[in-house]
Amino acid sequence: MHAKTILALIAGSAIWSAYADETPSGPVQRVVVTASHYINGVGTSDAASQGTIVGYLLDDIPLLRPGEIMENVPGLVVTQHSGDGKANQYFLRGYNLDHGTDFATFVDGLPVNMPTNAHGQGYSDLNFLIPELVQKIDYQKGPYFANTGDFSSAGSAHVQYKDHLEDNILNMTVGSHDYQRLLLAGSHALSADADGPRLMTALEGLQTNGPWTTPEHLHKLNGLFKLTDGNDQNGWSVTGGAYTAHWTSTDQVPLSLIDSGQIGRFDSLNPSDGGKTTRDFLTSEWHFHDAEGYSKAMLYGEHYNLRLWSDFTFFEQHPDQGDQFEQFEQRNVIGGEILHGWHQHWFGLPSTTEIGTQIRHDDIGIGLLNTADRIPYATVSDDGVSETTTGTYLQNTLTWNSWLRSLIGVRLDTIDVNVNAKATPVNSGSQTDRKVSPKLSLIFGPWYKTEIFLNYGKGFHSNDARGVTAQIDPNSGEHIDPVPALVGSVGEEIGIRTQVIKGLQSSLALWRLNSDSELVYNADDGTLSPNGASRRYGLEWNNHMIVNQWLLLDADMAWTHARFADDNANGDIGNHIPNAVGQVALLRATLRHIGPWSASWETRFIGSYPLSQDNALKAPSATVSNIIIKRDLSPQIQLSVEGLNLFNKRFYDIAYEQDYRLTPSAPIIPNGITVHPGEPRQIRIGLQLRF
Repeated sequence: MHAKTILALIAGSAIWSAYADETPSGPVQRVVVTASHYINGVGTSDAASQGTIVGYLLDDIPLLRPGEIMENVPGLVVTQHSGDGKANQYFLRGYNLDHGTDFATFVDGLPVNMPTNAHGQGYSDLNFLIPELVQKIDYQKGPYFANTGDFSSAGSAHVQYKDHLEDNILNMTVGSHDYQRLLLAGSHALSADADGPRLMTALEGLQTNGPWTTPEHLHKLNGLFKLTDGNDQNGWSVTGGAYTAHWTSTDQVPLSLIDSGQIGRFDSLNPSDGGKTTRDFLTSEWHFHDAEGYSKAMLYGEHYNLRLWSDFTFFEQHPDQGDQFEQFEQRNVIGGEILHGWHQHWFGLPSTTEIGTQIRHDDIGIGLLNTADRIPYATVSDDGVSETTTGTYLQNTLTWNSWLRSLIGVRLDTIDVNVNAKATPVNSGSQTDRKVSPKLSLIFGPWYKTEIFLNYGKGFHSNDARGVTAQIDPNSGEHIDPVPALVGSVGEEIGIRTQVIKGLQSSLALWRLNSDSELVYNADDGTLSPNGASRRYGLEWNNHMIVNQWLLLDADMAWTHARFADDNANGDIGNHIPNAVGQVALLRATLRHIGPWSASWETRFIGSYPLSQDNALKAPSATVSNIIIKRDLSPQIQLSVEGLNLFNKRFYDIAYEQDYRLTPSAPIIPNGITVHPGEPRQIRIGLQLRF
């Protein structure tokens, strides 16, 4: 079904549910259980770096982009190096995750990461996410958990939408740079039974020009519905969505031109860069739980399109026409998961054993074109890709006594790829690969409201299927060696979590993560290539404090040491990993419901990081502060004011070491620096109606 048709149906459903009588025939009794502000206390997880973000806390957090809700995962940084319709850049544990590699993301069970993507392996576009509808985010870090596979070496996050809203809402927001957003969302009980079927629907529209000299012209239309029946113990749900966006992007530009005053901070060197994307998806989930065990089954399907026009090197490769290129793809995805767990006793000890199977199939049409002003003049690659991944895991939790429990698991993953390289037939082929990943966690305590964790696990990420079968470089025609389909990693962690101080949940984790190969995005030809093995270790310290019923404080800090395993790897001098962010900190104070007022202040620090392997080029650190203030004008009306980058700091969302040529006759600039500036101060004013 076409996206516009789905959106029309969703819009009609949203309006119907918003205005429908919320009182079905007969009385409705719903018991509302209010959770603690933070639910990451002692006894809630199997690692110090694992946790849950409660959705209603996100209501009071300022957001520049929807993907920034992921910054509530401690130590995770979300930026952008192009237009706001494109997937964000993610940084975690010293990984430049590009657009998602090594961090797996799911929304209501739908895997967001795209293997063999036109722009980057594991491309994770969260622009279709609607923050107001998020019920919770469960996150994990490290490859210690058997229930996640591809792209999860550094971590993973499972975003769950609410199944109903306490009130129907209409949000209207306007702001700097022609920012306009409208959200209509509502829910409706379909029976008198409190656990009976209920429908939530939403429709979102957004447009903005951004601060860019070439207006961004971002236009986004987004629809969602969720039909739910039952409760957390037994029930089912169906979630569907349709999303479309198009935009003009200002990609990174040479820093030297900004510093010399030849161009402004927000100027573009190619005003025809930009993109278009659509995503239509449907997921269904069923779950059952009783005293003897639990079961869960899930199916999902998705249709996805992406077209990106980018130009990062200007006239280096093609002096006559320029270096703009188009990356395009169209894919259909189908997959699912089934798992079952048994509660039992082993030798009189409480135990839970879980077995699960996951399968995903991607049918992809993908390619790369050389373009000028978005008009193609040469085909670099045009491929049909069939990619199937399966994962089966077994894990057991055993409580040995009052102060020791263990989590032991193993995972077997298989990938089958088939590539039909239409433009370069020699690059066609098929390949199969497998990985076995053991997992082990030991949890000691609690003693004095304190736990100690020891975690170990192997993980992996998949490589782009085209690199697995390729024999020659489609740009240069030179011979290349194919890469393995699956690349392994191994992680270890020792952590502590304590609540010894009243009102404070604090965790400390010392971790190490080694990868057999890095994936690096090549901006000059729009491809990915593997680099050498890497070694990382770091320290994370996270603190969440409930001072009283209206004041919450957060302080999260992370430090990482990231290096290539071998000196002078990849034919370059040194062993620093470019774009590996080494220091991250977030400080936040949230005031909740002081009379009609609520507010949140946050300051985020991103430390300096290397741009070159020899560490001769470095990106500067950045400190950015945001604030949101809300006031209830009545029980049904709320006014909000957001200040983003409140102090108007000059910083860079991303910087790269990059070769480029500025004009057809100019010399090539080797090892230059290109940057995408962070956005300046913005003010947004919102009005929310509840009915």
